[in-house]
Amino acid sequence: MAVKKAALACTVCGSRNYSIAASKNRTQRLELKKFCKHCGKQTLHKETR
Repeated sequence: MAVKKAALACTVCGSRNYSIAASKNRTQRLELKKFCKHCGKQTLHKETR
């Protein structure tokens, strides 16, 4: 069975910088502070599907 992938998108500029393996058991979307290469700083990234 293939692994579902989800992207992490920057909340400031909207670019999708990171991809993660998504779990079917999780009900809420993941939110992490990650470095955005387009903004040049650490911003909040939210999971997109």
